[in-house]
Amino acid sequence: MNIALFHQDAIEDQLIREIEKSHAIVSIEKKTPRTAVLELKEALNIEQRTHLRNLGVLHQTDVGFLPKHFKGSDIKVLAMDMDSTLINIECIDEIADAVGKKKEVSEITEAAMRGEIIDFGESLRKRVALLKGVPASAFDEVFSQRLRLNPGAKELIAGAHAKGIHTLLVSGGFTFFTHKLQVQLNLSETHANQLEIVDGFLTGQVLGNIVDGEAKAAYVEARCLALGANKHAAITMGDGSNDLQMMHGAGLSIAYRAKPVVKEKADLAFDHVGLDACLDLL
Repeated sequence: MNIALFHQDAIEDQLIREIEKSHAIVSIEKKTPRTAVLELKEALNIEQRTHLRNLGVLHQTDVGFLPKHFKGSDIKVLAMDMDSTLINIECIDEIADAVGKKKEVSEITEAAMRGEIIDFGESLRKRVALLKGVPASAFDEVFSQRLRLNPGAKELIAGAHAKGIHTLLVSGGFTFFTHKLQVQLNLSETHANQLEIVDGFLTGQVLGNIVDGEAKAAYVEARCLALGANKHAAITMGDGSNDLQMMHGAGLSIAYRAKPVVKEKADLAFDHVGLDACLDLL
């Protein structure tokens, strides 16, 4: 069983000693000062994994569990969610703020991301309907004034490209923002939802098929297949329940500042380090 440790600056020897008190460590490989991989003699149960993650919190260190099938040199695709993963905001909530409906929209967003609303498409249509009459110019204000890349985003994309990895942004958000980010970061491929705009104002409708959890997973699998590989060749990153399908079965799944339901099922949960920390494993 291999576990990975990630710290913003440097892995503490004290943490490794504490892990060693309850688990037999076969080997320790320090990938970089901030990242180490420990091979444990035995597999871990759920309680032991929870204990190690809690131990990591005490040392401001993210503790993750590498799947047996994960091999850094095999990774060909990096697939990411956009809102609250690659960027710092939920774009739909900020657009709603333009018409004083942020609270109403964000409550639905939060419920959907926590997995309390099963049908993501339905939740998106409800939120978009509340945006009827918003001027399209609000998009530019959100992008320029409110949207920021999360820590390590630029480094993550640049590092992935340097290794020849295909970068895929799959979002339940909107094409206006994914297209802007594709240009800004030179992303290989993006998919998102398109809002209907008539005479410069939102109609409250979504055009075409909705990019939900199932669609995200399909885009990841299709890109891996096109590159002559299976899903084990993908790293997937997300924060909400609609990311779980694309994360399931990936070479490595990463929950970034994620909802509890996502942290529980992801291989790695980044709460202390930036997005680019995963590059240390490649």
